Amino acid sequence: MKIEQLPTPCYVIDEKKLENNLKILNGVMKRTGCKIVLAQKAFSMYTLYPLIGKYLSGTTASGLYEARLGYEEMGKENHVFSAAYRDDEIDEIISICDHIIFNSFSQLEKFKDKVLKAGKKIGLRINPECSTQVGHAIYDPCSPGSRFGVTKEHFRPELLDGVSGLHFHTLCQQNADDLETTLNAVEQKFGEWLPQMEWINFGGGHHITREDYDIPLLEKCIQRMQDQYGLEVYLEPGEAVALNAGYLVTTVLDTVKNGMDIAILDTSASCHMPDVLEMPYRPPLFGSGEPGEKPYTYRLGGQTCLTGDTIGDYSFDRPLKEGDRLVFGDMAIYTMVKNTTFNGMPLPAIAIRDRNGDCKVVREFGYEDFKMRLA
Repeated sequence: MKIEQLPTPCYVIDEKKLENNLKILNGVMKRTGCKIVLAQKAFSMYTLYPLIGKYLSGTTASGLYEARLGYEEMGKENHVFSAAYRDDEIDEIISICDHIIFNSFSQLEKFKDKVLKAGKKIGLRINPECSTQVGHAIYDPCSPGSRFGVTKEHFRPELLDGVSGLHFHTLCQQNADDLETTLNAVEQKFGEWLPQMEWINFGGGHHITREDYDIPLLEKCIQRMQDQYGLEVYLEPGEAVALNAGYLVTTVLDTVKNGMDIAILDTSASCHMPDVLEMPYRPPLFGSGEPGEKPYTYRLGGQTCLTGDTIGDYSFDRPLKEGDRLVFGDMAIYTMVKNTTFNGMPLPAIAIRDRNGDCKVVREFGYEDFKMRLA
């Protein structure tokens, strides 16, 4: 079917655009010898893992369930980091993951022997205390009081025996100049221990597939760690894998007025695109303009009872009416992985748009998917 025939709301992953992103990432791997793994926290549509696995080195997880998904559906390198591991999950995590990264020396001491006995690699997350983000403290692992990573003040080099790599994650939708700044801080605070490591993980937040991203500088940063310390370098982007490779197709249910024109859609910012409210940001909408740019401006909102369930203000060439279809862009990342059934909202269907422009629905959801989460 064509995109106009899909049920709504519906997430649509554009296979061609996804593969273009993967080719860019694979090019970095080939030119530098680094390894790039998919951060499943941003995008975990496992139907496409065979395609992603053709280009990337594997997956990384934030806990047991993501680790299982990567292990079962991609079956390549499988990394995991968690702020803390549960006693009743650690054995299974060790059995299916290659790199187990700890957030503290106390967790390292508690589980190190098990990991080493299983022949797996141990990593330690460090916090270089180098904030390069502006305006998004909620996504800044280097913000004051952050629970992520060991700071220089609390670093205990006498406990590094068995640790083969260091991990940091400080970026969010950022360019390579911020990575370079972070690397300077890492070397300044932890450089004396880098020579005894085998690998280093730059974490995620690298917007590598964005048009203005400085790939040569990224590769320079990778080669710097390789040349100076002999380290194998890992990156674990999530957004860059599926950036601009997905859509959310919606339908206008009604239009009302309250000081301005308002359109009610069959989707929800709160339920289906939560980063619109958390980040916050205004998602791209095909065929629309900024408020006032085109003749007809509308505030777009969802069906839920949350007053703030608004997607944003957009302008159009003609008035909106019931039944009109609207297509939001960049809806692959942090959508399916974070959506909810708040208010009993149905989850959007999931479809793939192939290289010829044809769409296939691969998953639909119903009442039971809402009910099964309750008791």
